[in-house]
Amino acid sequence: MDKIIRVMGVDPGLRRTGWGVVEARGVRLRHLGNGFCAAEGETLAERLADLHRRLTEVMELWRPEEAAVEQIFVSVDAVGSLKLAHARAVALLVPAQAGIPVAEYAPNQIKKTVVGVGKADKIQVQHMVRALLPGVQLASPDAADALAIAICHVYQGGGAARYEDLAAREIRR
Repeated sequence: MDKIIRVMGVDPGLRRTGWGVVEARGVRLRHLGNGFCAAEGETLAERLADLHRRLTEVMELWRPEEAAVEQIFVSVDAVGSLKLAHARAVALLVPAQAGIPVAEYAPNQIKKTVVGVGKADKIQVQHMVRALLPGVQLASPDAADALAIAICHVYQGGGAARYEDLAAREIRR
């Protein structure tokens, strides 16, 4: 029997952090919710505190059993990458504080898993998210990316697929 697992994907951003929640039974997916946290505040510390509060509210509402977060794409703008790293730290911290496992995926791995091409653009990612989660209404491009991260986690052997593998090994013993 397939175990159902709830996975939350997080696309970290300092101004807008996307989130998406799916349920997986093996590799069969069902969309539960998606949105974004628009962090407010004048200083970096205030925005990070607001992002922490908002992501915690999302975690408490949806109660995922696993989370997946996008790794940083290091660009020419070192200061921008460093600021994004702060938001990513919050995105890792919130599920860790909730006691759930957190996986990390590179942007090209997410795109390759969901679209089939590691250099896919945002429109292609959104199209495939809609195809994999029929009827989904995407709250924003950030939310679409977050759902892609959750889908990647399930398809890379996280979520319910991993539990099925563990159950199969237990049966063989």
